[in-house]
Amino acid sequence: MLEWELDYGCATPCDSFRVVCLWSAGQERLLAGAVRFEACEGEETVFVGVVDECVVTRADGGERLEISGRGLAALLLDNEAQSAEYAAATPEDILRDHVRPYGIEVARQDALPAVRGFAISAGSSEWSVLYQFARFYGGITPRFDRKGRLILAGWDDSVTRKVDGKTAVTAQIIKFCRYGVLSEVWVWDRGKSAKVEKVVDQAFKDVGGQSRRMITMPEKSDYQAMRYQGQYQLEKSRQRQVELELELPVVFAAWPGELVEVARGDAAVDGTWRVARAVVSMDDGGYRTRLELLPPDIML
Repeated sequence: MLEWELDYGCATPCDSFRVVCLWSAGQERLLAGAVRFEACEGEETVFVGVVDECVVTRADGGERLEISGRGLAALLLDNEAQSAEYAAATPEDILRDHVRPYGIEVARQDALPAVRGFAISAGSSEWSVLYQFARFYGGITPRFDRKGRLILAGWDDSVTRKVDGKTAVTAQIIKFCRYGVLSEVWVWDRGKSAKVEKVVDQAFKDVGGQSRRMITMPEKSDYQAMRYQGQYQLEKSRQRQVELELELPVVFAAWPGELVEVARGDAAVDGTWRVARAVVSMDDGGYRTRLELLPPDIML
């Protein structure tokens, strides 16, 4: 193995991998059957995904093989759902019709409500069907674990990672962003009720934030979905309002969704954060984990 990178996130974008190793010419036909990828660290599986591309390069008298691909969420992203409307869609309906046909297992699942009049528009991906059902109506962010299993449950905060003055940190970046952050969202229901839902981020308005969006919901949307859409847009917009990046010279320092307690004597970064993304890699520079951290109450 010459170099590798495993990129883990929460929901989207899809997890991804890339590995580069030595290769012997004449075995290229073996690559035609490469459709799945699994990486293990000792006895533990740390990545399961689909192979998107295999490239054999000959240079300087030697061959190299590069394999790249994505996590199993790719199976849902790449397949278009059949348009349909459920009188009352249950979690089992969604799993049966849009998840299990692709061989995807469910690792954890919280109770999700049935949704009356749940409609799937033409051109929707299987992933968008699952995401809208779980996130907009159930408040759960669907995501995949490192073994390629679907999680339909809230964040597990039972374990907190520690980063303090004794922790080896090779890079630290703190970002503050205002562009793209919304102060309020107005949502219109163009049905007979003509309801307007106004959702405001008062904390952002109090510090001078002024950025409003107008959204028109389909006629068949119910009030709960309309209201959640406005709140969703606010939360989505402020995801990157404050972001901390840490790079540590070790592999698998933390996993997406986990809490990280930072205590480095720096008021700008000390506190509790949640891992939004973890990129684990190895190359000529050694081993490393790059963590993208967001405030724990921010929607991922």
